[in-house]
Amino acid sequence: MARLTARRRHLTMTVVSVLLLAATIPGCVAMATEDSGKPERTQGMSPSGSGTDGSSGTGRGSGTIGTGGGSGTGGSPGAAWSVGVDGKPGVSGTPSSPLPSSSPSPPERVSAELTHGSESPGKAVNLTIDDGPEPGWTVKVLDVLRKNGATATFCIIGSRAKEYPALVKKVVAAGHRLCDHSVDHNVAMDKRSESYQRQQVLDARKMIEDAAGAGVKVPYYRAPGGAFTPYSREVAASHGMRPLGWNVDTRDWQNPGTDKIVATVKRELHEGPTILFHDGGGNRGQTVAALEELLPWLKEQGYAFGYPTIR
Repeated sequence: MARLTARRRHLTMTVVSVLLLAATIPGCVAMATEDSGKPERTQGMSPSGSGTDGSSGTGRGSGTIGTGGGSGTGGSPGAAWSVGVDGKPGVSGTPSSPLPSSSPSPPERVSAELTHGSESPGKAVNLTIDDGPEPGWTVKVLDVLRKNGATATFCIIGSRAKEYPALVKKVVAAGHRLCDHSVDHNVAMDKRSESYQRQQVLDARKMIEDAAGAGVKVPYYRAPGGAFTPYSREVAASHGMRPLGWNVDTRDWQNPGTDKIVATVKRELHEGPTILFHDGGGNRGQTVAALEELLPWLKEQGYAFGYPTIR
């Protein structure tokens, strides 16, 4: 009897334990189900895609990493991080803005009035050499100038500078100044549209500067054949180029003879200091011969060699 009673107690306790266990199973299942629905957290990564230490992370999809604002394979978009200019992340969702470029400042504006005077005080002449560069003749003119310690301003045609950049560099290396003489030397450009005039002035300037090399400036503009207009002078002046006239026209481009070129200079020099010669446009043998005679004579007369005024 005692054994039967003990067996019944044991059976009752077993049944109660089973019932209690059955009662706890739904709660455990519910908790497990709830936990499995939460996203996995990664060490050092915040849900927004940025690291907990403030550094950038990458966006996460459902267990997959999105790229640059695209979607991960789980269908969730990745974080739209952009790279800043210093390697640090840019603003999420937008491209990073580059730092302002240190572009060169525009040239200082100069007067739009024609210049004829010389920067050199006292008795001085401004030798101006037009229509080059020209293979052969430009080098010969440079040689005469060097032998006489003379400086000059070379009024260069843009298309010629583009064709013969080495000659432009020779002019600069010898210490002479450059002048914009238009792209094509159209002596009727004053009859053309303002857009055409602007193109002739500014495109030539760029061609000459490109040929001359980095940092070399073009401080003057001379219209071909003197075909200035108020507009072309204004365009030049607003880009730092002083419109350049002349006082003595030797007309050497007509090949009138060396003696006549020399006589013209001596006769008209009282008109002002700026003298017009040419190294391009044809055979310039008479010009070279005239310079060989004139430069020593000018020095004997007490003239210095200078540059036209810019401001």
